[in-house]
Amino acid sequence: MTWRKLLKAFPTVILVVDILIRIVSVAVVPRNRRPSSAMAWLMAIFVAPIPGSVLYALLGSSKLPKDRRDKQREINSLILENTQGLDNRVPTDTQPPWFGTVVQLNRTLGAMPLIPGNATRLLPDYATSIAAMTEAVDAAERYVHVEFYIFTRDESTFLFFDALKRAHDRGVKVRVLYDHWATIRNPQGRVTRTWLRENDIRFEEMLPFHPTKGMWRRPDLRNHRKIVVVDGDVAFTGSQNMTDPSYNKRGNMRRGLQWKDLMVRLDGPAAIGLNALFITDWYSETDELPTDAQAGPRVEPRTGDDAYECQVVPSGPGFDGENNLRLFNALVYGAQERLIIASPYFVPDDSMLYAITTAAERGVDVQLFACEVADQFLVYHAQRSYYETLLRAGVRIFLYEKPIVLHSKHFTVDDDVAVIGSSNMDMRSFSLNFEVSLMVRGAGFVEQVREIEEDYRAKSHEITLAGWLTRPAPLQVLDNVARLTAAVQ
Repeated sequence: MTWRKLLKAFPTVILVVDILIRIVSVAVVPRNRRPSSAMAWLMAIFVAPIPGSVLYALLGSSKLPKDRRDKQREINSLILENTQGLDNRVPTDTQPPWFGTVVQLNRTLGAMPLIPGNATRLLPDYATSIAAMTEAVDAAERYVHVEFYIFTRDESTFLFFDALKRAHDRGVKVRVLYDHWATIRNPQGRVTRTWLRENDIRFEEMLPFHPTKGMWRRPDLRNHRKIVVVDGDVAFTGSQNMTDPSYNKRGNMRRGLQWKDLMVRLDGPAAIGLNALFITDWYSETDELPTDAQAGPRVEPRTGDDAYECQVVPSGPGFDGENNLRLFNALVYGAQERLIIASPYFVPDDSMLYAITTAAERGVDVQLFACEVADQFLVYHAQRSYYETLLRAGVRIFLYEKPIVLHSKHFTVDDDVAVIGSSNMDMRSFSLNFEVSLMVRGAGFVEQVREIEEDYRAKSHEITLAGWLTRPAPLQVLDNVARLTAAVQ
């Protein structure tokens, strides 16, 4: 066939490929996918069939490779086997009445039990949180497990890194995990990796993307967890990364952006749940189960009004279901009087939006804390597109005043239950990120979280429906367009 004939046939070939892509996409894209997500992908493919289908091939599946999913199931079986009987300590006639079924839901999805007898300390200040983790590491005798989405050695974290070195030098087993992409692209990421190597501290990069080595998966899957465990007796988790509150980025510094987070220190037997989660991630990256760190805690369950029941809830692409979304929806539907949510990136799926607006419409006092300013352009505008629906349903929305980025991720249900962790209320956290949530039952703990929420309220301004509808038309269009991108999961 001559070049002239090939060129003449080229438009026909393109047309046939275009039609085939559209037909195949209608059959393939909606399979086991939310309708909103399927429609967003189909729109992208139908507008630009070839680029859209290439993008779908790269980002269309949120599943991890089979061997990683098998490891998660293996660890879940070990956790269930080693925690048999712990659930017997929790009364079946729980208060509130729905709480027992939520505990069972978490146990079924994430394998972790609800464990009583834990002391907690909330850490709402960045420097205080790092100081508390540093102090705990300095007291370590057996092992220190550290896992962060962003993990950088800088002016704000020098003390913590020095404590890791001291622990290593005195014979404590130190293991570090950090998300490969999020840490290495930070201005201090590569320097941090060099420092860890020079000081002989064992570390692994989570979810590295190496398709040439046969490690193919969706490239934007991230491990977003924040965990520190010391000797299996003390643990920390929450929303804060181990980095400077400016994230060391010039753009943030130029705008004066500072991140505000919430961490919780956990003393008691429930620390084994966070340690089990670290071991899961370590095993996934190394094929190594650290036997020296699998022993149970050495502390007895605490008693009294300041001893709380805690359940660790892991979620992420390694699980078959969206564990955090299911937990959040169950708690929202359980709320009877008051529901307060703090989430810097609030881009809910339909089920969560319905749950929250339904709670407000049935008379629950629903409040949302979000940010007046944010660092992620599309997410920021996508979440703003939901405010009208929320306000019409009766949800009160408070925007934390700039230049502070309110990065805390937690919510409280009535006077009974609170959840603190790394998970945003957005579709990325539900489907694409590895997250950790800590559910705590206890009026005293909820009261402490409410005090922090009251501080947020004092530093925020409340938006109203009338005022929100008057924002410029171009911003409304931008918000709605950004909302479309959020559904491409």
